[in-house]
Amino acid sequence: MTGQATVPTPAEIFDLTGRTALVTGASSGLGARFARTLAAAGATVWAAARRKERLDELALENARVRPVACDVSSEADRIALMERITGETGPLDVLVNNAGVGSGARPLDEESGAFAQVLATNLIGPFHLAQLAAKVADGRELSIVNVSSIVGVVATAPRGGASYAAGKAGLIGLTRQLAGHWGTRHVRVNALAPGWFRTEMNAAMFDDPASLKWIERNTMVRRPGSPAELDGALLFLASAASTYVTGQVLAVDGGWTAR
Repeated sequence: MTGQATVPTPAEIFDLTGRTALVTGASSGLGARFARTLAAAGATVWAAARRKERLDELALENARVRPVACDVSSEADRIALMERITGETGPLDVLVNNAGVGSGARPLDEESGAFAQVLATNLIGPFHLAQLAAKVADGRELSIVNVSSIVGVVATAPRGGASYAAGKAGLIGLTRQLAGHWGTRHVRVNALAPGWFRTEMNAAMFDDPASLKWIERNTMVRRPGSPAELDGALLFLASAASTYVTGQVLAVDGGWTAR
């Protein structure tokens, strides 16, 4: 029949060919994985982090990856980053706010300055980058994926710091609020909340047999996650597969938060 809209195939729904994405905190761990995943789906991926040499290594693996040094806790760096992206490849189609730090201090010992610095990276940076991306979207479809954590959903005491939990919980609140404000602007905002995945930040915990047993005991599938198990969730939120999804928190945690 003539006049019927073409229904995209499942493969086409997840295809990011021709899209531009930014992944912060892309020099290692989940951020590097996210950059590889989006590039493999066809996107041009700006990989941002402080450790430029690691980003250069990532770019050697895939010509679609563009490395750029950026400290997301710095307002000047954030503005310069977005101006460069917009000037060279146009407005973003996908923003993955992944950069995150922790102070490593227990709540009774954490100084207010250290607490504020964690929030500068984990909460203020993502808000400002989202704001900058939305301002230049100009009616384009923009998907913002804020990488939170199960620590932002439920308490994981005695593990985890107060500033890290506050930042990740704040990111979820920010996600819902921005989704409500920007829904009519064709800007979707969702949060990805990973469970226990080994990263540089938590390597010591994974190397401790007692801590690893604690993770296994309290996760429904009785094991930590593999980074590849986040690929599908990221692509779902970043692509046309989730055009009617906004303001949501997608936990990929082996059942941790369902206990």
